[in-house]
Amino acid sequence: MTSDPFSMDISRHVWETRYRAPGEADVAASWQRVAQAIAAAEERDRDAWAERFYGLLDGFRFLPGGRILAGAGTGHRVTLFNCFVMGEIADDLEHIFEALKEGALTMQQGGGVGYDFSTLRPAGTVALATGTIASGPVSFMHIWDAMCATMLSTGARRGAMMATLRCDHPDIEAFVDAKRDPAVLRHFNLSVQVSDAFMAAVQDDRDWPLVFPAGDATPLRTVSARGLWQRILRAAYDTAEPGVLFVDQINRDNTLHDRERLTATNPCGEIPLPPYGACDLGSLNLARFVVAPFAADARLDLDGLAESAALAVRFLDNVIDVSRYPLPAQAEQARLTRRVGLGITGLADALVMLGLDYDSDAARTLAAQAMQAIRDAAYRTSVGLAREKGAFPGFAAEPFLASGFAARLPEDIRTAIATHGIR
Repeated sequence: MTSDPFSMDISRHVWETRYRAPGEADVAASWQRVAQAIAAAEERDRDAWAERFYGLLDGFRFLPGGRILAGAGTGHRVTLFNCFVMGEIADDLEHIFEALKEGALTMQQGGGVGYDFSTLRPAGTVALATGTIASGPVSFMHIWDAMCATMLSTGARRGAMMATLRCDHPDIEAFVDAKRDPAVLRHFNLSVQVSDAFMAAVQDDRDWPLVFPAGDATPLRTVSARGLWQRILRAAYDTAEPGVLFVDQINRDNTLHDRERLTATNPCGEIPLPPYGACDLGSLNLARFVVAPFAADARLDLDGLAESAALAVRFLDNVIDVSRYPLPAQAEQARLTRRVGLGITGLADALVMLGLDYDSDAARTLAAQAMQAIRDAAYRTSVGLAREKGAFPGFAAEPFLASGFAARLPEDIRTAIATHGIR
């Protein structure tokens, strides 16, 4: 690594204002702090693991989630998880504001939040307990938005939230168009939970029933499925919101499909999570694994990428043990399932260095090779960690291996999971 890894002033500014801890002279000191804090989870050879983790971070080969880089080793009462999906919002005022409080407490420690607002009754319907008229989920989202703006005013980091709503909720049209006014819901990203049944209705140009609560056999009203789909597309084109979650496919692929139903994601949509689930995130920087960049013989070091992926999995697994949690339910969920999110960054930069057009067959092939190398190294490492430290407490081999994603794993990895479990 060069003595000054920042090639632009803006890069240095981001580190100084978002991630630098008091007294740190350079980013290498930040990496040292983080490496030592994460290695503290190891029962043996902590100094050796700290050195390996430092080597992983050095030169921006691995970029841990921002909360890890900002908080690990500082002693501050903060979480090392970037984002959370919060608990189900019960449809009464007491629990709605309890959910709001939980979101505020989570944001106070640095975590973004995601919510499924589908449990709130639609606008104009009668609340049976009080006889009052419900204002609907979108109206309550404005309260969350004000809370997030208030939390932002107490610190430098912009707050982030995700709101999702079922495609058959009676307020879905108001949700789809909620951000046409650019002055409202500025702290929310929005995603529609799109089901297989809805997409089939779109294809067949059928009517689509809007129901509450979910699964009710009597629709409050019906709309054109194709008309609603066009409304979603038009709003996304005009305002970049909402996104869509193909929620049935998400749950088919989920390796924990037998114990949870996923209906929401973290604010930027990288990872669907169950109620109180947490994002333990980090990205491998593909640009740092290009050998002989811009030369005729430039290549991606897949072996080095796999080696770093293996170390990154251990790093992220340790984060679960050293992090604080804003709520006890979040700690319980994280320790029960030990989810980690390992991804990539720098793909476009790497392709430029390799002389590949972004939209080309060669680029797609290379990206697939990189992700396969990361996936296989990550899962093999996780099996090894299960042998060393134990499988995650909620592990059950048969349903895990029956999931859509696990069914596509190489056979040697599936056999190893069945034999040893997975961390």
